[in-house]
Amino acid sequence: MNYVDRVLENLIAKNPGENEFHQAVTESLKSIESFVCSNKIYEEMSVLERLTEPERSISFRVSWKGDDNKIHVNKGYRVQFNSCIGPYKGGLRFHPSVNLSIMKFLAFEQTFKNSITGLPIGGAKGGSDFDPKGKSDFEIMNFCQNFMNELFRHIGSYTDIPAGDIGVGAREIGYLFGQYKKIKNLHEGVLTGKGLDFDGLEGRKEATGYGLVYFTQKMLEENGNSFEGKTVCVSGAGNVAIHAAEKAQQFGAKVVTMSDSSGWIYDPNGINLEVVKKIKEKSRERIYKYLEFEPESKYTEGKFNWSIPCDIALPCATQNELILSDAKNLVKNGVKFVSEGANMPTTIDATKYLVSNGVIFGPAKAANAGGVSSSVIEMSQNNSKMTFDSKFSNEKLKDIMESIFAKISSTAKEYGNKTDYISGANILGFKKVSSAMLSEGIL
Repeated sequence: MNYVDRVLENLIAKNPGENEFHQAVTESLKSIESFVCSNKIYEEMSVLERLTEPERSISFRVSWKGDDNKIHVNKGYRVQFNSCIGPYKGGLRFHPSVNLSIMKFLAFEQTFKNSITGLPIGGAKGGSDFDPKGKSDFEIMNFCQNFMNELFRHIGSYTDIPAGDIGVGAREIGYLFGQYKKIKNLHEGVLTGKGLDFDGLEGRKEATGYGLVYFTQKMLEENGNSFEGKTVCVSGAGNVAIHAAEKAQQFGAKVVTMSDSSGWIYDPNGINLEVVKKIKEKSRERIYKYLEFEPESKYTEGKFNWSIPCDIALPCATQNELILSDAKNLVKNGVKFVSEGANMPTTIDATKYLVSNGVIFGPAKAANAGGVSSSVIEMSQNNSKMTFDSKFSNEKLKDIMESIFAKISSTAKEYGNKTDYISGANILGFKKVSSAMLSEGIL
């Protein structure tokens, strides 16, 4: 049994039941197996053991009062995975599915994602099993304030800078920041994704979706293609999905699908994003409402199954949404490119099937790095006490995403298959993080 396999075996035994975390670590380590095993220093210095164990995992109780005048209790988390390159950075997720396994997988992935941006930030993730859907603004404010009553002890502008994620948008960030400022009596850039009227960055909202398309466009160009004239399937209907669809349309593609937890829509004429924004951003309603505005479209209840023919697939909803049967649907219907907008949206067996059938694959830790890249621009804005406009932030975002692609493409070519962007991203991230760890000694 080689070094990678021993580490994986021990990790699974030490962390029983944490399936998402096992999956993320397995996917990453197996893709860099030959590289790691050919460099004895990693085993001699126990780099993988240290790299797969969070520096700090914090869990806490969040008690809050609802409109029903009852006291409700949720679990809160912050997993600070690795800070060898810089302060911890990663989003907060409020969703019923949140548990320690998901927090650890996201924080592990965030460590490598952040490293390949070339920016000086470490990896973390946090959140709660609180569900903001169906809650009043007062209930959400009350929860956010009580969540921050514990979290404030563990974050700071040079320690850990959280951002938003699923269930945590500008509204939630505002409530969290307001409570932090009240407790600490300090107005600092401790959260990113803030509103434009209190140190927020123009263009931050669009960044993950736009960044996905900037990355994918370079991937397409390297393989003799572009978005122009292509049919694109997008999953999700949140912030990432909406802005990925928007930028893909600007690049000349026809986006024909979107989805949410209730079901999915197919519009053969191309998705009308103004309608989607009205439904999801303003009214906060389910995606089936789209049919009221676009009667030629079709709504299907339940999980999106990727059965619509397309050239490019952009999974932008949540982890493990694209499973093996979906991958088979995509291949059968002629997909040529898949690029991940969500965190680990494709299962390992689905990824293997896609790649083995010639599909060019853009992994999440590279393709969806636009959000954290934009967050660092916001951090720079906060620290400099200046204001950057949307043109500046969008140009910087585009430069970063194109640089990320260039670096992982170069790494893929250096270590094997020129289109194996999965290994390219994982090796690139691992080399940078492990080098910093070795330089800093045994910590």
